[in-house]
Amino acid sequence: LRADSRQANKYLKTVRAGSPPSIGLASDKFLSKMILSSIFSIFFLVAPAVHSAPIIEPAVQADYDAIVIGGGPAGLAATSGLARVRRNVLLIDSGDYRNDPTRHAHDILGFDGVTPAWLRFAARKQISDYGTVDLVNGTVTEVQPQKNNTFFKVRATYPGDKSVSFTTRKVVLATGMRDILPSTTGIAENWGKGIYWCPWCDGHEHADQDLGILARLDSAVTSVREILTLNTDIVLFVNGTDTPANRNITEGKFPGWEKYLKLLNVKIENRTLASITRLRDGATPFADPSLPTHPEHDLFQVDFTDKKDPILRNAFFADFLSEQRSKVGQNAGVQLYGNKLAADGAGGLVTNIPGIFAIGDANSDNVTNIPHAYFSGKRTAVFLHVQIERENSFAQIAAAGKRDVGEDKLQKLWTRMNEPGDVTHAGDKFEA
Repeated sequence: LRADSRQANKYLKTVRAGSPPSIGLASDKFLSKMILSSIFSIFFLVAPAVHSAPIIEPAVQADYDAIVIGGGPAGLAATSGLARVRRNVLLIDSGDYRNDPTRHAHDILGFDGVTPAWLRFAARKQISDYGTVDLVNGTVTEVQPQKNNTFFKVRATYPGDKSVSFTTRKVVLATGMRDILPSTTGIAENWGKGIYWCPWCDGHEHADQDLGILARLDSAVTSVREILTLNTDIVLFVNGTDTPANRNITEGKFPGWEKYLKLLNVKIENRTLASITRLRDGATPFADPSLPTHPEHDLFQVDFTDKKDPILRNAFFADFLSEQRSKVGQNAGVQLYGNKLAADGAGGLVTNIPGIFAIGDANSDNVTNIPHAYFSGKRTAVFLHVQIERENSFAQIAAAGKRDVGEDKLQKLWTRMNEPGDVTHAGDKFEA
């Protein structure tokens, strides 16, 4: 290359001195070609050395950037948020959902009143348009932290008892909760269909109807305030929990509660429940799942163990205990706050295990509704995305530091090839 440069330089000096060139236009073209060839040759020598360091490689190599466990509203929202920034995401959905028994999902702007199945269908259809997402049915059986939580191995079972295993940089637990329903006949059979636990989710469809509240005394009394704008004919079915001890607990939570109930004419029924029997189904047969139906006119008969004086109600507002639907998070080392997966709200809902996040009603922020599930999923998606790229940037900066020795060698080559006065001289300093 240096010889080519010198030959070109010699030719130009001859021209500048006024000597008639011994070569014509064709030789000028040859000269131009020779100079360009020299420049490109230098470029192709330098380029491989400049890009030989893996400065754009991710900090950790894994099958996925994130694996989302659970395909309810929170898991779908997290997957959508990650898909929007082209993260490589796998969502594994067991098909087991807390709100599946309910007829309709409410308070969801743009989707108010659709069935839960339709809501999931519409979300999956939209998310599947993104090319970096895999949506599969299966049950995750184990999450194993690897190399100080820098990545994770996730084991799952797909339909047909097919065992699979993947690696992922982050794990999002959207595993949900399970309601612990009493053994009273009729409660589990009618759960979500006239017997519900959230006024915002299902209360409006039973407004101005005769209502029962199924709960322990202290919870039943405080629940009256939640439902009073929807129902005024209310009976508290406290199932034998109206005891002196529970009255003291209730007074501590709600001083003056007895006077309050009398003012509203709310009755307490303390007999032990024997069964709740459906007399009329308020569902709309063959309804379009993408459209709401309201009101819902159910009718139930409540029978007691004393076999006397049954009570009729149109709907029930209930407060029962719940538990984690999956133990995958706990088995991976995630701590519980009460019965919820511990999640740091200031850290994108990360758990005590770095790299594992908990969203939706399974986490410890104690908010259980679909809009909030969407919010928590998106919140984690944003935090997770930025965290991965932060980790990448640290690795890339470290890799770039290792290039310094190589750049010294390139500088020596650059100095040797760029003699001052050469037509191809491009400066004294090599810059990557």
